[in-house]
Amino acid sequence: MRSTLSIITTLLMAGVILAAAMFVLPQWNVWRAEMQGRAALAQAENERKVQIEEAKARLESSKYYADAEIERAKGVAEANRIVAEGLGGAEGYLRYLWINKLGENGQDVIYIPTEAGIPILEAGRTVEPN
Repeated sequence: MRSTLSIITTLLMAGVILAAAMFVLPQWNVWRAEMQGRAALAQAENERKVQIEEAKARLESSKYYADAEIERAKGVAEANRIVAEGLGGAEGYLRYLWINKLGENGQDVIYIPTEAGIPILEAGRTVEPN
């Protein structure tokens, strides 16, 4: 009798455990999916915040670069004005720049425009062999 009672008790306990598992498992899966969704949402929000902060940093950096470029341009303009005044105005400064570039072009022949802005060409010049 005792063994029959023990078997019935064991079967009854197994049935209760099985019923409890059938009730708890679906709820556990729903809770777990909800927690995974919250974690994914939190990660997406953090990534968005990081992207916003990076964009703000790029914007601020661009503003500083623009300010620096403006200051550099002001310095160049002031330097050009000082040199131009020393050379008798803008035309004298442009002539000065042109003369300086003539020595840097790496060519042996320089064509200078004459009347009507047409250069004199050396059509009869022969090419010397190397």
